Amino acid sequence: MDTSTFEHLKVSTEQDGHLVIVELDHGRANEMGRDLVAEWSRLVDALEAGPARALLTFSRRRSRKGTSIFISGANVTERADWSPEAVRAHVTWQRETLARLRRAPVFHVAVVDGVALGWGTEFLMTCDYRIAGPEASLSLPETGLGIIPGAGGTGELWALIGVPQALRLGMTGERIDGDEALRIGLVQETADSLDAGLERARSLCAAVARRSPTAVAAFKRGVLAAVGQPQAIRTDIEARAYALCVESGEAARGRAAFKAMLAGGTAEWGALEPFEP
Repeated sequence: MDTSTFEHLKVSTEQDGHLVIVELDHGRANEMGRDLVAEWSRLVDALEAGPARALLTFSRRRSRKGTSIFISGANVTERADWSPEAVRAHVTWQRETLARLRRAPVFHVAVVDGVALGWGTEFLMTCDYRIAGPEASLSLPETGLGIIPGAGGTGELWALIGVPQALRLGMTGERIDGDEALRIGLVQETADSLDAGLERARSLCAAVARRSPTAVAAFKRGVLAAVGQPQAIRTDIEARAYALCVESGEAARGRAAFKAMLAGGTAEWGALEPFEP
């Protein structure tokens, strides 16, 4: 991946390109506008092409007053002179970009240790695993601005935390901390500090990076595609994902390297072969 092409996102790679790291540090408060959505879209293009197997997103940004910031929300000021049609088109693009990021063939971990308002909370919904630091503060303030969460917060959040909690967050705009986010299922772990959260996230990403890119991607797509489907369809999705692992040669590579992996080594995996449920 050519990380030099990203102007706004701080993108770097580790572990022979298997881990992509995005540090959010842009604009006045990590707000998300057209330029940032475009860069996330290009990043998804690169993730879909491989060889990345894990993605880590975090921020060390602080406001002038010292408030820790993850993503402050959408850049609504850039829309001041837009027509209603332009606003709708932009939000549709945002929604589509986040949906693509959700399906990207990598294990996406976010460490949130700051405010994640509106778009920031919706961005977290695209992640596979979320770790909250002590300064995490999440909310959906949109209804107080005469709109609704339009990048997944209305249509998808309930599936993550349940209808009552989704209605609570979206209708009141109440801010919650990391402990409360953990209680309702919006994050999966808490950490004592940002650095502790990053250490935990890196260990998870490193574990994924040692595995078959085809198997990792097929498992993720299989799980996501199975949600809400009847049992017969879920079984069929699983069977086809397993067949891809066999037919691609990854299963044979794993068997051949089994003893080496028991001793702490890795297999020589093949290139990513995408699974289409």
